[in-house]
Order: sequence, then C-alpha cells, then structure tokens
Amino acid sequence: MAFGEERNSIVRRLLRAARGEEPAEWRLTGAQVFDTFSGEFKETDLYLHQGRILGFEAREALQTIDLSGRYLLPGFIDAHLHLESSYLVPQELARVLLPRGTTTVVCDPHEIANVLGLEGVYYLLREAERTPLSVFFTAPSCVPASGLETPAQVLDVDQVAELLRDPKVLGLAEVMNFPGVIRGEPEVLAKIQAAQILNKKIDGHAPGISGLSLETYRLLGPASDHECLTLEEAQEKLSRGFTIFIRRGTVANNLPALLPLVRAERFVSFCFCSDDLSPSEIRIHGHMDRILREAVASGLDAITAIRLATFSPALFFGLGDRGALFPGARADLVTVKDLKEFQVQEVFSRGKLVACQGKSLFTAGSPTPAPAHPVRLPARLDLRLPIRGSKIRVIGLVPHQIVTEELIIRPSVRNGEAVADPSRDLAKIVCVERHRGTGNYTVGFVRGFGLKTGALASTVAHDSHHLLLVGIEETDLLLAAERVRTLGGGQVVVKEGKVLAELPLPIAGLLSPLPYEEVVERLLRVREAAKELGCTLPDPFMSLSFLALPVIPKLKITDLGLVDVEKFTFVDLFVP
Repeated sequence: MAFGEERNSIVRRLLRAARGEEPAEWRLTGAQVFDTFSGEFKETDLYLHQGRILGFEAREALQTIDLSGRYLLPGFIDAHLHLESSYLVPQELARVLLPRGTTTVVCDPHEIANVLGLEGVYYLLREAERTPLSVFFTAPSCVPASGLETPAQVLDVDQVAELLRDPKVLGLAEVMNFPGVIRGEPEVLAKIQAAQILNKKIDGHAPGISGLSLETYRLLGPASDHECLTLEEAQEKLSRGFTIFIRRGTVANNLPALLPLVRAERFVSFCFCSDDLSPSEIRIHGHMDRILREAVASGLDAITAIRLATFSPALFFGLGDRGALFPGARADLVTVKDLKEFQVQEVFSRGKLVACQGKSLFTAGSPTPAPAHPVRLPARLDLRLPIRGSKIRVIGLVPHQIVTEELIIRPSVRNGEAVADPSRDLAKIVCVERHRGTGNYTVGFVRGFGLKTGALASTVAHDSHHLLLVGIEETDLLLAAERVRTLGGGQVVVKEGKVLAELPLPIAGLLSPLPYEEVVERLLRVREAAKELGCTLPDPFMSLSFLALPVIPKLKITDLGLVDVEKFTFVDLFVP
C-alpha cells in the first residue's frame, strides 16, 4: 500500500471511530489527565485509536485500562541529545529511555558524522526507524567543529542541505562555530541559510558571548542555546529572543543556576534537555523524569516543569502532533504516581503500551552492521616533554561543567623533562589522531582527575573523536593506546602493565552493539577500575571526552596542539 493510501486508510478509520461507527482501541480511565493548555488536571477518560488520541467524550472501546491513582501526561521530549554519548545504538537507547517516560528525542548526530560522515548519520536514521522511540535528528552544522584539529570528515553545504530535506531532520544542529557566524564566514552562513530556506529550526551554541556579538549571532539565525552557565547569561540571551535549553547532563548540570529564571507565564521560552548523558546514569537515576524530579525539588512548580519537558520542545521544533493531550495528537503518553518524584508507571508510544513499571515491553532487534572504521595510530608515540620554559599551561577541570580553566604553574621535572606528578594532581594528557593515520599527536597536562597511577584511554573525544589518553606512567599510556586499537575503539583502564577493564565501542569508536545492560555493566567496571587508579571523578570518561573540544573555553587539547578557545588559536605548552 502506498504511503498516501495508508494515511487515508488511517484517517478513514479515525473518522469512523470519532463518529461511533467503530469502537476505539483503548479507553484509559481513572487517571488525572493533564490539560497542557489550562494547566489543570481533570479526571476524565481518554480514548486512543490508530496511534492517535481520539478524544475524551464517552464512546465504545475494545479494551480498558484502569489508571486510578495516576497522573496521565504527554510523553516526555528531550530537546537536545547526543545519542552517541549513551554508547548505545537506537534500539538499545529506546529500551532504557522509554521506561523512564521519554517518548521523543531530538538528536544531534555530529559525533558519528565527524567519524563516518553522511554514511554515519544515515546509519543512525535507519536504525532509529526500527524502534518505538520517536527519534528525530538535526543536521550537523560543524563537521569539523573547527579548523583546530585534523578532521576525519567534512560535511559541506550541499551535504547539510541534503540532510535538511529529510522529514526526520528538524533543523540545523548547534552552530558551534559562533566566531565564524559573527565574522560572517560564507560556509557557515550558507548552512544557516539552507535551514532558513526550508523553514527549519537552527540550534545555537554560544557559551559566554554577550553584547554586540550575541546580537549578531542571533541576527543571523541561531534561535536556541543550551550552553548558558549563569543566570545573567541566560537572562541576556532570553531577552534577545533565544529559547533557553536548560541542560541536566552527566557532566554539565545547569539546572540549579538557570531555574530561577523560569516563570510560568513564559514557559514557552524554555525547554529541558540532557545533551550528554551516560547510560548508567539513565538506568540508575533516570532521564527526563529525573530532570522533572530535580526541578520540582528546586522549587519550580510541577505544571511549568511538565510543560518544559513536553509542550515547549514540541512547539520549538514544530512537532504539532505531540507535547499535549488533544484529539489528533500522537498517543505518546506517560503515567506517574505523583508530581514530586515522577515515578513512571505506564508508557504508551503511538498508542501501544511499550513500558510498564520500569521495564520495556518490546524486543530490540540486533543492529545492522556499521561501516568499518579501524583505529589508526602512529608507528611510535614519544610522550617525553623536555623542559623548554619555567612554567607550563595545564588544563584545569571545573566540577560539573565542560568548560575548563587555563592554569599556569611550574612543572614537575625529572631528568630534564616535565613529568606527571600525582602529588600535585598533575597527569599527562595525549590526543592522538586516529582516523587518517597522519601520525599527529599532542602531549600536555591536566589537573582534576586525581590519578595516582595507571592510565585511561578513550576514542570518545568530542568532536573529532580522536584517541584521548590520560595517566601517570608512560608505559601504561602506551599500553592503553594499543589496547584501544585492538578493540577497534572503546574505553580502557590500565594499571602497572595490565588492562583492568574495558568497554569495546567498535561502531565508529563511539557505539556498542551490545544490550544496554551489558554496556552499563562494563561501563561501571571501567569506572570502578578508574577509582583503583585514584580517580576522584564520578564519570571520568565523560569528563575526559570534552577535553578535546576546541569550541568550549578555556584550554583544550587537539591532535594539532593546545588551544586557547577564547582566542581560537594554538598556544604553547611551555610559558617562558
């Protein structure tokens, strides 16, 4: 049956059910149903048919579910998510998100795009169609993120425009090259214009910019921002017409800082998002349900919180068929026991019960084979750093943020070389180009991991996803690099010449084909192993992954050198 014929058949069946000529498939009764538009709860029946909400008026139904004692809400929507940060293919992501009440996600696939290009994005698009989770995408705008690293792929204007024409692609992904926008670089502006021509949204990414620069950035198209760190920054962006995405991720948590800005009367100017979230954190603490719980605990009223997790993101992205409960809306529904803990009970996706009491009720198929992409390393890595100055630049981690500090300190010296020093929380960090086999790599220092010994390695390194190493002993650093190459990508913990734990990520060095339970188990093991090295971070690999991102201030590392992000230029490790 052709698409148009199938759609007409569904419409005819909906009309027959609406007129009472055939029974509805489901009657949901007994719940307090959320009216998004009035902000009230009403005890009323809700009828579902052909994956849609049929209405509220009494009629015949084939099946009835008693939801007494529950609140019935629209399915939760994550306005900005990097699927790759979960390490899960879409089928497995659905198994962990749907039981938490999330029925729609808007994914920016620029991680896999940086590694596999268009082929990688289309791989995720195809895999996402095989799951009851509603997965939308935005077209990566900055592949590569900057000219300060060796890219594996480049998406030009024509390729971005091709993606934008896909109905599952809702807009242009976060425009991270905000200096390029402000300077009016033709390639960046052409991508923005491609989205504007197709009347699609443009996500922003502009940490810390204000004044004339901010106005120029907004003038040229970006309409949202999820990088606000302070209330003052968010207030200025709000007043310039940005929709503020309030982020609660594994590393970056802007919820406490930004919630005081939210008002019930201007809820449409805010959305909740997770950005980057570990699968173990989702499984243990939750996803959008956790954000709702923490927002209400911080003083936001429950009605406004629910709107930020449902109606606001639907409105921003033009998803007129969801985000609220009304006749004709897609039947994505969530029940919770109360409006404080938001403990999810039943979850419907397109009118089908897909999760209940925290368990998924569907079977995820195995992922199809992904494009091959081996890890290519230099024939030799020389990690020695002969002294060339009295001080060194050190990347300083900032707790609960992906921004970093630039620390200027005296190095620890042994045999005329700058070395790692656990007594000063000073570890070596190495970024190695892994895609093209160029042999490029950079060695520097980082403070904040708390390592006493050993090494960590990961091929998850935003955004070009080269190999990142951090550790104390050079022999362990080299072993970790070699083990990652053998795995074809992944995360490894090494101590005293032995591999303690590992998480293979053979799909582009970013994703695992394994069931999410096994991915979470392995992920917890590598974290525990990192603790054995003295690491004090709750999720060291997530923190490590952002240290190669040269569009987030202040000091970052790429395969080409140390980067002062505020100046958008390379700087020397040694300071005279």
